[in-house]
Amino acid sequence: MKLQVPFIQLPVAFDVQTLREEVLALGDAAWRPHPQGFAGNDAVTLVTVGGDPESDAFAGEMKPTPWLEQCPYIMQVMERIGGTWGRSRLMRLSPQADVTPHVDTNYYWREHIRVHVPIITTPSVRFLCGDAEINMAAGECWIFDTWRMHNVLNEDENHRVHLVVDTVGGDRFHELVARGRTPGATRGDWRAEQVGFDPGRRAQLDFESVNLPRVMSPWELREHIVFLLNDSQPHPRLQAVQQGLLQFARRWHGLYACHGERADGWPRYRKLLDETREDLIARGAEGIMLNNGIPFFLCLNAWIFLTALADREQEDGEYRLKPGTGAGATGQPVPAPTSAAAPAAGPAAAPAVDPAPASARGPGSDPVFEQPVFIVSAPRSGSTLLFETLSGAPGVHTIGNESHHLIEGIPALNPMARGYDSNRLLESDATPEIVDALRARFHAALHDRDGKPPAPFTAVRMLEKTPKNALRIPFLRTVFPEARFIYLHRDPRQVMGSMIDGWQRGGFRMYAELPGWTGLPWSFLLVPGWRDLIGRPLEEVVAAQWERTSQVMLDDLAALDPGQWIATDYAKLLADPQAEVSRLCKWAGFAWDRPLGAALPLSRSTTSQPDPDKWRRHAQLIEPRLPALAPTEARIAQVLAG
Repeated sequence: MKLQVPFIQLPVAFDVQTLREEVLALGDAAWRPHPQGFAGNDAVTLVTVGGDPESDAFAGEMKPTPWLEQCPYIMQVMERIGGTWGRSRLMRLSPQADVTPHVDTNYYWREHIRVHVPIITTPSVRFLCGDAEINMAAGECWIFDTWRMHNVLNEDENHRVHLVVDTVGGDRFHELVARGRTPGATRGDWRAEQVGFDPGRRAQLDFESVNLPRVMSPWELREHIVFLLNDSQPHPRLQAVQQGLLQFARRWHGLYACHGERADGWPRYRKLLDETREDLIARGAEGIMLNNGIPFFLCLNAWIFLTALADREQEDGEYRLKPGTGAGATGQPVPAPTSAAAPAAGPAAAPAVDPAPASARGPGSDPVFEQPVFIVSAPRSGSTLLFETLSGAPGVHTIGNESHHLIEGIPALNPMARGYDSNRLLESDATPEIVDALRARFHAALHDRDGKPPAPFTAVRMLEKTPKNALRIPFLRTVFPEARFIYLHRDPRQVMGSMIDGWQRGGFRMYAELPGWTGLPWSFLLVPGWRDLIGRPLEEVVAAQWERTSQVMLDDLAALDPGQWIATDYAKLLADPQAEVSRLCKWAGFAWDRPLGAALPLSRSTTSQPDPDKWRRHAQLIEPRLPALAPTEARIAQVLAG
């Protein structure tokens, strides 16, 4: 929900020790991974549709789960806050993990307020919202503006746990908000009421039973339209879009007066929705941006075209149209621009590297994504360092982070919906609906090295890196027809040593409760045939991850035209950063205007001081695996030499 300020602290505070005791008493079995598999994020469901602890749905009758029933003080906390409660949960963030920056654009968030009560936290946990940044102390109670770009960084070595409860409000809740304060405000009479635990009383809570329209009323529909138009950036097509929306609202009102919510009118409603969607695209609605950096049409799609009529189905907590009723994006929260680390300036100016001459872009060229570049590699190969360096090139746009949430946030691409087979995606997975949704998601999240979004009506140069995409080259070539690839290799001994560390420390957990898996929580990408590794020692698992990923990559790259990809080596990048970055930029058609010193700065994914011999700590585990990897490494050597 949009607020007037980024953060508001409510005038209540709670007994941290009692909250911690209730959370710890739930045990590990209560925690479940993020529904989109975001690394380092898991939760205990407290209020869900029907009280089902496995549900991530947004719509339906909300009830307490068995986990909430075991937490009488948390129920008293919710009672004192005084809302009518929707989806609520305990949310845990692993050490050195983050919540991906995003804006909440799902229909659910249009009027829901998210309340945070920190339970286990440290002063180093940072909550960012718009231009503001705070640390929420344990026991405090906060709300924030979900309509601004926001994210959380846990830079501590301990888990962070918050009670996170969602509400549209209530009498007592709004009274607390009215008495709340913003960070840094000086109010001498302000204090937070201390609310302790009453062990002899059961809290009385209100839960949502109505949260999604069967047929949206014309009054609600107009409210969404007016909100988005008022929050839009200036655009030459805005007036034409506004006229189209006015005509749509009038026609919808006429149908509503005739049919109301009766199902016999649904075909007419659906016809109007589909016609209007195509009309607005023709009027240029997809080029309009909102003041928070999110595409206007993405929110219009989520709030109206996917929600105004109940001929839709729900999957993995996201709403999508039923088969045959239309197409469009899911309305998932969109990642926000983050500051990509810029290469450190050297002692002298770098010679400018001009982009390679671009071929003429004829009628068949991609009008939105001009030759996007994907860095592909096995995990822990240095792709973050290369990505952060190349993202400093002028005119290059990135999403600022990895694309797990963009791709797996589409229900059909989520590993859960695919039986956790693997992270492999092929051409056949790129249906027209998925292509449209994914391109829109990427474009909405792009920004250049200065944090600016792409210019309207201009094909954008995009750079992307996500280790899982090493298994998705055919899929990416279908979604982005002009896609090009930088293959990054690193000594497999160094890769395996770093992967063993990652598995053991838990900072790269990807699928915490992988069905059938019996070892440490699954970390890094999910390779084809992973079930063959059940019960095998960790060093065999990471060796298989490296080898299978490398073989898939090499096969997929070999199927491309030679000019569509290039290879580089991590050791070569470190030995002469300026020369190697200049070579890659010239191939990619990127300009380069920054000097690079003898050593590149550490990447954000660095877990300990780099050392080429660091893998030797695990030498007894790694060296026996190397002979079996030799054929793959020999094949890679030929690629690098060629």
